[in-house]
Amino acid sequence: MSEHLQEAAHAGHPPGYDDDKEAYLKRLRRVEGQVRGIARMVEKDTYCIDVLTQISAVTKALQAVGLGLLEDHLSHCVVDAARASHEQGEEKVKEASAAIARLVRS
Repeated sequence: MSEHLQEAAHAGHPPGYDDDKEAYLKRLRRVEGQVRGIARMVEKDTYCIDVLTQISAVTKALQAVGLGLLEDHLSHCVVDAARASHEQGEEKVKEASAAIARLVRS
């Protein structure tokens, strides 16, 4: 689904993560700081294993955010669509399945 179509499909509806938005933003700011720290480590020629350890920590933090967003999407967006109609529910399940596949591949 194109970005324009996705925006139209969600028009007027808050995202599933709306209640937890500030917590997600806080976590993402923390990840952003960690990534800047990794860049400083590379600039300072930090030992490879130490850099890799920090990359692993950032990766896990982003995965946690992704899983939280996925859970919110399933419990709000998918459930709401399924209640609206069988077709909308199926579309949201396909969309969520594709998102899960992308997360698993990353």
